[in-house]
Amino acid sequence: MNRMNPKVEFYFTKAKKWQEEFKKLRIIILNCPLTEELKWGHPCYMFQKSNIVLMHGFKEYCALLFFKGALLKDSKGILIQQTENVQAARQIRFTNVREIVQMATTLKAYIDEAIEAEKAGLKVKLKKNPEPVPEEFQKKLDENPALKTAFGALTPGRQRAYILHFSGAKQSKTRTSRIEKWIPQILNGKGLDDDEA
Repeated sequence: MNRMNPKVEFYFTKAKKWQEEFKKLRIIILNCPLTEELKWGHPCYMFQKSNIVLMHGFKEYCALLFFKGALLKDSKGILIQQTENVQAARQIRFTNVREIVQMATTLKAYIDEAIEAEKAGLKVKLKKNPEPVPEEFQKKLDENPALKTAFGALTPGRQRAYILHFSGAKQSKTRTSRIEKWIPQILNGKGLDDDEA
């Protein structure tokens, strides 16, 4: 069994919900050749510096998030795509410890498959900006070369997050307001996930 990371310990002690589920998931995961880290405020399990799986809790369920879950065969049909906009990641959701205990062997097999995909260097083919850039934002990019350069330097995922956030507003006035709010963040090379949206 791999060593528990003391930096991650606070996550398990502060969790108000899903404590027993998290403990059981942690035991299963640490029986795999993964390193435990704390990333984005959640326990993240890595293989040679590559993220494999993240543990997180929500109101209705707790979940294991496979970063490259789209590459897994999903022979049991248990992987869930959180939203239609998520391209690579997939979740396995739980509502009680019994489900985790019953799925322990399957979970280990999915984790092993994710590790093998990482070892093989497999990558999820991502659509580059599948959503159109809102015209209000395109206008700002055309008017401001520094903004265009900064936006182009963001990772494709961060670019996409901004485009989805801006496009989510129904009215042009709201889209423009959102764009204005986030221009300083873009110029500083930050993503939506670096701050509150």
